[in-house]
Amino acid sequence: MAYESALQTVLDREPEPPGGVVGTEIDYEAGGERYRGYLAVPTAADGPLPAVLVVHDWLGVTDATRMRCDMLARLGYAAFAADVFTADVRPSEAEAAGVAGALYGDPATWRARLSAGFERMLEESVVDRNRLAAIGYCFGGSSVLQLARTGAPLSAVVSFHGGLSTGPEGEAARIRAKLLVLTGGNDPVVPDGDVHAFQEELRAAPEVDWQVVTYSGAMHAFTVPTANAPEHGAAYDERADRRSWTAMKDFFAEAL
Repeated sequence: MAYESALQTVLDREPEPPGGVVGTEIDYEAGGERYRGYLAVPTAADGPLPAVLVVHDWLGVTDATRMRCDMLARLGYAAFAADVFTADVRPSEAEAAGVAGALYGDPATWRARLSAGFERMLEESVVDRNRLAAIGYCFGGSSVLQLARTGAPLSAVVSFHGGLSTGPEGEAARIRAKLLVLTGGNDPVVPDGDVHAFQEELRAAPEVDWQVVTYSGAMHAFTVPTANAPEHGAAYDERADRRSWTAMKDFFAEAL
């Protein structure tokens, strides 16, 4: 599909493979709720592919999320955008904090919805169940770390400018995935104290393979091409966007 100019420019950093990419909206149900996700795969895919669960920011599954799925498909992955808000909830900018905040305050529901999306991805025949990863942006970055804490069988998890929180004592030991946390050096949503506390928690779980990368000058939402609210600490940063995407690719090349 074609995207608005700012998103298309980012997508086109990855060359389109022969035959292109096919994207499909995926409706699914879990726990009595309806969800609408998105699956992108290279059209010429041959055999099971390494799969990446993509978790949206606080606006839900939008073109920004679908574009990242297409971008991953251009790299040869099957990319599935999970819907954490339910099919009928696509909040406005004014509503988003309340919708996301309700899940931050209800971790059991939050994790259940993430697990439902992950399980739905596994139903796709194109998915190689032995090579699984998850990435997320902002709210989604926080989300994939929550999914990792459930002990989900992921090989790699990447958080792009996601909020960092700690869990109950010992919970980090449940994490099976290698973790890559990509954060902005000037992000007021993820202050240095949160980064330090997160790292201290993981140091107490020496079996977990993790790394944190901080991008100087980058604010919150540094990978979102339409972000332009520096007065609120959120702005696109092309350099940090490019570097973080390259870091993810290198991480996947090792972990998957």
